[in-house]
Amino acid sequence: MNEVVLKRWITRHRLEKKDPNAAISEAVKPIVYYLDNGTPEPVRSALMEGGRWWNQAFEAIGYKDAFQVKLLPEDADPMDVRYHVIQWVHRSTRGWSYGASITDPRTGEIMKGHVSLGSLRIRQDFLIAQALMNAPFANDGAANGPMMAMALARIRQLAAHEIGHTLGFAHNYAASARENSSVMDYPHPQIDFKEDQMDFSHAYDTKIGDWDKVSVDYAYGDHKTRAELNQVIDNAYAKGLRFITDSDARNPGGAHIYAHLWDNGKTIVDELQHILAIRKKAIANFSVNNIRPNETYSHLEDVFVPLYFLHRYQTEATTKIIGGSEYNYAVRGGKELVVEPASVALQTQALKAVTQTLDARTLAIPKEKLALFPPRAFNYDRTRESFKGKTGITFDPMGAVESAADFTLDFLLHPDRLSRLAGNKAVNAQQLGVSETLSTLLQATLYTSHSDPYLQATQETINFKVVSSLLNVLNAPSISPLAASEVNASVKGIREVYSKKTGAFASYLVQTIDQFKANPADWKPMLTPVIPDGAPIGMDCFE
Repeated sequence: MNEVVLKRWITRHRLEKKDPNAAISEAVKPIVYYLDNGTPEPVRSALMEGGRWWNQAFEAIGYKDAFQVKLLPEDADPMDVRYHVIQWVHRSTRGWSYGASITDPRTGEIMKGHVSLGSLRIRQDFLIAQALMNAPFANDGAANGPMMAMALARIRQLAAHEIGHTLGFAHNYAASARENSSVMDYPHPQIDFKEDQMDFSHAYDTKIGDWDKVSVDYAYGDHKTRAELNQVIDNAYAKGLRFITDSDARNPGGAHIYAHLWDNGKTIVDELQHILAIRKKAIANFSVNNIRPNETYSHLEDVFVPLYFLHRYQTEATTKIIGGSEYNYAVRGGKELVVEPASVALQTQALKAVTQTLDARTLAIPKEKLALFPPRAFNYDRTRESFKGKTGITFDPMGAVESAADFTLDFLLHPDRLSRLAGNKAVNAQQLGVSETLSTLLQATLYTSHSDPYLQATQETINFKVVSSLLNVLNAPSISPLAASEVNASVKGIREVYSKKTGAFASYLVQTIDQFKANPADWKPMLTPVIPDGAPIGMDCFE
């Protein structure tokens, strides 16, 4: 009567040692995954190699060759429940990869694992590298090597990732902040400079991570008591490993300071600075030599998309530090930290870094690059992967700015985040609050100016998005009264400052605020060009 009714099983394959007393033993029945025999080279070898990484984790708990990857026999059906399958699917449209299992609900035993990987993912990573490289097709369009190498490195990691799901493991989005300790994170390519070229040699991991070994130990190790299982987790925590999964990482108003998708870096703020520097250099180098001979300039515009928005995921990660906390899925008696707000110093650093993504000098596309983007060629219409704009058939440089600024502001000014900032300040007066956050934002945007007319026009475009976002927040039914009052005060201050300015933009900004104040319920924000699809990282390529 007094016991918990709900029982939770560890999802896992059946695995037993031939010799239970041996430190290292073969399995009675190894876990064998079969790769779709229609997979072409060099993808076939990459998937086999990445899948076999998991044997490293099983070796760490005393198994020899317990996890294997083989080619699917010619006469086998990939849907046959007797085969764990890695299926290769040719597709020309965007899509996720999947790792699914059929399990016995009575025991949690995995009966069949089935991985589905799509060929588009190769082209996505190839295109990211293509956009980043300096003139990759300057010499007869034959420089595929570094780009294909990065794409294959990603597919190795992706094979390990999706197989991990079919072994019973969830995403771990805190791993990137812990020295990439799990293939179950979503990895952004790690890119560095090497002379005047981008270096992709360390873009993706080449092995299983320490957290993955913990997962295998917990699920498949020979542990006979709860105390032994608890010790596995305590040891992992003592080594600095952390686990935070989807519900905390995918929320746009998320609060965990380490758990994010497609980010890098133990110091997330520094990584944003790094990726902005990479982006700046790659944009400066970008030219017609980023496409092959005889390809259209319309395709060149689409290649520019992942480069222009290269910072989007690291920006998202950095915004979540603001008003954020470190916490764990803590249990009574565990040794892990329960919850602790991020330090004011870290939040302040994050805020200053995020405001750089709202600086005209960051978002303005260099004038000389605009000549690379003429109206679209016949039969090369814009798609969901292309820039959107407000100028009809011509490329809209300010539309790109609006899209990028709106992306940052959606996270930075999320009602949950602002309410959290207000609550943190109420509990601890030393914490970063809404007032300080908005003051820093406004100083970096609405209260700054540029002598260059193009940069000033770009900044005004950004500034209008800031005001629109603040007005949207005031209409958000979920925002707290404390946060709303601070936002309202900031809007009032903006109106006061801009009412004393001259010029069409200042007048229109004041008019916009006044229209909102007159009837907030009927106010509708100006439409923003939708940012091209991001995840899965990359874009479509039909070439």
